[in-house]
Amino acid sequence: MKRQKNRRGYPEDSVEGRHLKLNDLKEEASRARLQNKYLEKENIPTYPRAEFHVSHLNHDTNGSGCSGIRKDNGFKNPLKDSLLWWSLDVGPDEITSAERRLLETTYPDRTEEQAQMQQSFLEKFATSPAFQKSSRLGSYRFTFPLEDVLRAYSDQFCSGAQPVMRVFKTTLHKKEVVYTVLVHSPADQEPFSHLPLLTDDPDSVCSYKDGCFIWRSQAMCKEHGFELVLRPDEKQIKAEEVWYEQYYVWDNVAIALQVDGQVLKFDPNRLRENLKFCEKAEVTIAYEFQNYQEAQTLVADLWPDNPSPLEKAEEPAETKQEDNPNVSDSVE
Repeated sequence: MKRQKNRRGYPEDSVEGRHLKLNDLKEEASRARLQNKYLEKENIPTYPRAEFHVSHLNHDTNGSGCSGIRKDNGFKNPLKDSLLWWSLDVGPDEITSAERRLLETTYPDRTEEQAQMQQSFLEKFATSPAFQKSSRLGSYRFTFPLEDVLRAYSDQFCSGAQPVMRVFKTTLHKKEVVYTVLVHSPADQEPFSHLPLLTDDPDSVCSYKDGCFIWRSQAMCKEHGFELVLRPDEKQIKAEEVWYEQYYVWDNVAIALQVDGQVLKFDPNRLRENLKFCEKAEVTIAYEFQNYQEAQTLVADLWPDNPSPLEKAEEPAETKQEDNPNVSDSVE
């Protein structure tokens, strides 16, 4: 594992060219004599390894970032870095379809009556920041269909050719594991030829197929307050509450587009249509956040021809969490 400081000055440990499942990551950390009390935890309550098919990407930013995006009519790395970062947009629909796939795989021969008796369970485990509508990076979230982002990247950076996707790295922070996918132009093969191509391998952590990133989450809980229980006789899957919550690592997928400091451009009206306001997460990475009224004022100034109110990225009622003023953990 390679230790370095990321672009925000936080230490991180990474393995390039591999998306390591948790057991493999533990072995790598042990070989590197790296101590991480969350990754090393044992006896975590059983939880699902769900497969999420994701067709939209998010780009979160603060007020100055939003202003820069409007000025440029697109996205670039403000630090003049070569990479432009996006995250997967995993919402209630993706959780519901992942739950259905998990049930069909676990009990392919269940009856219609058994299927109707099955209660929703996956949402009780989908509690990490990867699933929450709040933001760790700022109050402004741009959400685009993945195919639109790839099409724009193809047209502007690949001369119309298909972008190349590669397994970039696995990065371990204090509580977070990030699996990064690199997207680059086919003209830039040589600098990245040492990185494996991203395939549709059904055993991989992340793959790409039919216009979706397929994320096979290794750790989807912010805290482990439920245990996954299989009932083979009934062909049911349950989420049973445990008496003592435990904290473990959680994972997500980052998409890094090679842009060499250039702007990935979009129509300004589309930028406004795909923009939402986000509440501040419990634990954050960035420091600049606005309340809704401040955000609405800024967006109205940036897009004066669009008088419609700024939409809010709302948490689903059943998973919305209250702010915890006692949180003292630092985030990478």
